[in-house]
Amino acid sequence: MKLHAALARALAGHGVDTVFGLMGDANMFLVHSFVHEMKGRYVAAAHEAGAMFMGFGYAALSGRLGVVTVTHGPALTNTVTGLVEAVRGRVPLLLIAGDTATTSRENIQDIPQRDVVLPTGAGFEQARTPETTLADLAIAVRRALVEQRPVVFNVPSDLMWTDVRYDEVPLHLPQPQTPYPDPAAVRHAAAHIAVAQRPLVLAGRGAIAARREVLALAARIGAPVATTLKATGLFDGEPGDLGLAGGLAAPATRQLIEESDLLIAVGAGLNRYTTDNGALLTGRRVVVIDTAPDGHTGYDAAVRGDAGVVAEALITQLDAATVPGSRFRDAVAWRLDRFPRSRPATSSGTVDVETALRRIDEILPSPRVVVSDGGRFMMESLRFIRVSDPRSFVFPENFGSIGTGMGAAIGAATVHPADPVVLVCGDGGFMHGGIGEFATAVREGLDLIVVVCNDGGYGAEHVQFVDRGLDPRLSLFSWPDLATVAGALGGDGVTVRSTDDLAYAEKAIADRTRPLLVDVRLDVRQMTPMPH
Repeated sequence: MKLHAALARALAGHGVDTVFGLMGDANMFLVHSFVHEMKGRYVAAAHEAGAMFMGFGYAALSGRLGVVTVTHGPALTNTVTGLVEAVRGRVPLLLIAGDTATTSRENIQDIPQRDVVLPTGAGFEQARTPETTLADLAIAVRRALVEQRPVVFNVPSDLMWTDVRYDEVPLHLPQPQTPYPDPAAVRHAAAHIAVAQRPLVLAGRGAIAARREVLALAARIGAPVATTLKATGLFDGEPGDLGLAGGLAAPATRQLIEESDLLIAVGAGLNRYTTDNGALLTGRRVVVIDTAPDGHTGYDAAVRGDAGVVAEALITQLDAATVPGSRFRDAVAWRLDRFPRSRPATSSGTVDVETALRRIDEILPSPRVVVSDGGRFMMESLRFIRVSDPRSFVFPENFGSIGTGMGAAIGAATVHPADPVVLVCGDGGFMHGGIGEFATAVREGLDLIVVVCNDGGYGAEHVQFVDRGLDPRLSLFSWPDLATVAGALGGDGVTVRSTDDLAYAEKAIADRTRPLLVDVRLDVRQMTPMPH
């Protein structure tokens, strides 16, 4: 059996059903074998960066290994942003990189590929010989799954046609374990909760699986609940739900958080965005519940363990000590309704962003998967385009790049084809990384709705130009008509320039038969500034 066929068979044996990528002479035979011999699915990207984010979206939504393949040299360097994103997002990803032939010294695309990969934080595994390649692949797959990060598997092109014997190589993955907390740490945390008058529970992505237990703890101590962005929608409809905390918090949520005297962070990364540049950690005690062994120092109490197990242990400890609950949560419902919305008028040919996004949220199908690109528009869209289940939210913004969303949306759309995928992006992000891969979505026949928050340029830069008294026109662009572009790429498009146009958007969404782009024209001067 040729090595490329053996690799394809091994991938299928490891549970891989979809491969994303861009073919070159170093990997095209692997792809051919995977599709025609193993009956796998191959999604061809327009660009290697797009392929990486397809793998990211697939892995982030499914929890399974995302697999991407590219060829050598510039193809690999085009994946660097995606590698860093997957490292920081803790996404299991296998990147099979073809390398130049071992005998070649003059190939124009030759580059020391290990040296490109390692600074990103990704792992690297080399196919050492034809005879060891299947075992080397198993090590790369195991590392990606266990370490929850991308691993690059480097295969020289001249190995692919070597004859090898196929032997199945098991992964020997470790069994999942539930980390139990130290009883002393539980008692210490409970002591801080016992003296709190206005406790608040903040849940992050690490608390999603423990939703029931976290809600029970919040009810026991009379605490309202809030979430980080990556757990958005976790407590929708529950008593005391404050929604998003941090820089995206609504005014009423901010005020209630400011009044709290204890923050219980469950499975939440307390970075500067989540904590609103540290404001969430100032003036109150902080109790952290997390499985991570490091990174949570300097707080009043830290309990390391499974979120659900720790929450139940705290309830047991509080009950044993007959600690009464607070009444802080009782004030939440009526306080959240005390902030009337007032919006400034927009320029001609644009629509108010909050009005438009709230209405679009109502007319979008449900259930749905929501993917967000990066940019200034996020300050509005992440508040108003709702996610009913945080496990259906994909956010490829751990590295702060724009143009990542379309690839991630395509990858997500291959996981649950029955659920439509909604990508929310800016006009700059769409032009940066979305326009080429929109054609990929068309070619793959995906149910994709792209909502473009179009303020005519790069809004984050626009606000900085204005703040510094510089010429903001440098940040503005005369983009092509995006609805027309969507049609030229084989999809459909509709433009929203007024509230009346939202009726056309509603009909287009209801009647869609192929990827749809909704171009929402916004006033660049009205958009909420991003925090710095």
